[in-house]
Amino acid sequence: MIHSNERPEDAEVATAAARAGADVVREMYGRRLARVDKGAGDFATAADVEAERTILGVIRAARPDDAVLGEEGGRQGAADAERMWLVDPLCGTLNYAAGNMLVAVNVALRDGAAAVADPFSGEVFFTDGRTARVRRDGDDTPLTPTSATALVDVNLDPPFPGAPVFRAVDLLAHPRFVERFRPRVVSTTLALAWVAAGRRAAYVTDGGDLSGSVHFAAGIALCRAAGCVVTGIDGAPIGAAGRGLVAAADAETHASLMSMIRGRGHA
Repeated sequence: MIHSNERPEDAEVATAAARAGADVVREMYGRRLARVDKGAGDFATAADVEAERTILGVIRAARPDDAVLGEEGGRQGAADAERMWLVDPLCGTLNYAAGNMLVAVNVALRDGAAAVADPFSGEVFFTDGRTARVRRDGDDTPLTPTSATALVDVNLDPPFPGAPVFRAVDLLAHPRFVERFRPRVVSTTLALAWVAAGRRAAYVTDGGDLSGSVHFAAGIALCRAAGCVVTGIDGAPIGAAGRGLVAAADAETHASLMSMIRGRGHA
């Protein structure tokens, strides 16, 4: 749903920004890149920093009065800005640094338009808050979720705030999970766009409130606009009181996953 402070062109801004960031990520791929240590085994590369700078340039040119929250640069813009863009310039940095092309560029207007770009396929998945589409070679195609693949992406990256009651990794040992689904571990939120596009049946991750996360906001927006079922791991709506994320292509898949998660200790 488009909010009152959103403009019809915001989806194009998100798409242009994500595509610009993806161009940087693709161009810098394979180089020996400087790293910025973030602690606890996390780091950014020069590609993360340069992609974010480029994305912010697109947003500032189109929406100079809006604020931006970037993974690398933090919050920028007027403190009283009514609108906030959430930017993850390179989701899957460890993949990227290891020479793996499974990465995403995420740009989202909080509670509004969003785009997820795949730097290597050239696809941009985007939403205006009402519909979700993928742009490929200049053509826009509606996203149609389906659980037909039976592939479920499970985020195994720490931290695990739900442990020991629940961790997403626990699903992999659940008898009914391996009977019905086939796990995948992509280690990038590009997998959320794939749920919206029908390439994944579902995506599951532990965590707290992910609605305002630079990593997850764009993918959540895509899934919602495409008609997926999106809740926390406790079945509650994503929000301040939320816990993690279950994004499923349809209600049956969501219900099946929730029964397994609850079976691990959640009421």
